[in-house]
Amino acid sequence: MHDMDWDDLRMVLAVGRCGTLSGATVSLRVAHTTVGRRLDRIERDLGVRLFDRTPDGFAPTDAGVEIIALAERTEAAVLEAETRVRGRDAAPDGPLRVTTLDFLLEAHAGVFASFCADHPDIQLTVSVTEEEVSLFRREADVALRMTNRPPTTLVGRKVGRVEFAVYGHRDLVGSTQDWSALPWLHWDEKLEHLSRWLDGFLAEHAPGARIALRLGESTLARRSALLAGIGVHPLSTLEGDRFPELVRVGPVLDAFSRDLWLLTLPALRRTRRVRAFVDHVGRALRGSAGSSPG
Repeated sequence: MHDMDWDDLRMVLAVGRCGTLSGATVSLRVAHTTVGRRLDRIERDLGVRLFDRTPDGFAPTDAGVEIIALAERTEAAVLEAETRVRGRDAAPDGPLRVTTLDFLLEAHAGVFASFCADHPDIQLTVSVTEEEVSLFRREADVALRMTNRPPTTLVGRKVGRVEFAVYGHRDLVGSTQDWSALPWLHWDEKLEHLSRWLDGFLAEHAPGARIALRLGESTLARRSALLAGIGVHPLSTLEGDRFPELVRVGPVLDAFSRDLWLLTLPALRRTRRVRAFVDHVGRALRGSAGSSPG
């Protein structure tokens, strides 16, 4: 049997996770033709087909499932070793990748700015995304994340609580507190998980409410529509209270409130650049408006 190296395993793992050559190309940052040729060579050397080529993409065979499982175990071992080595840093410098949500970054941009000013030797990268970023795959070193149940496999610090309420333009809302009487901004139907959630919320709390506009996940688009008076929509109080044109309609939505956490891997908690970020941002957010101390 051909002795597979880590590059081979990474290739198979990427195709298995993405299901397409184009997806694996983006993940591995190599040419499309390179992925196809390498996969063909690996299968030829092993003497077994790892994926069935279907109209919907690449489906792993039984042999492919075994190799993908091996690749995942190898990846975990490699990342664990890398994490332990990086955790021995002696100085607060070098690269640091943080993931968070756009409205959290916007609300606390001054905190990030002061961190950069205080730690010029740390090269900070902030990944702003709605997707769940994996710290274990080293897609980020620290997550500023809203959750009432942080994973037990991560360590961190609770730095506040984010509350939500329904907001609308004061000229649209007037003195109305009846959600059913107001037009609503809704999610694009393609965003099924969000769309279903808001459908359920409106059915329970605002039956018969008119949908004025559907939007994607863009915070800027949603805010622009609110400020234009098109409809009402739930926002975090961190965001909504910043704009005098917007008013709360009804009470804070206690069921939506989330704790705000700074989370990292146990092996990175003593890395000086990670500790510097967690300490700096943690101190600042505990005293910030719009989130209550944890």
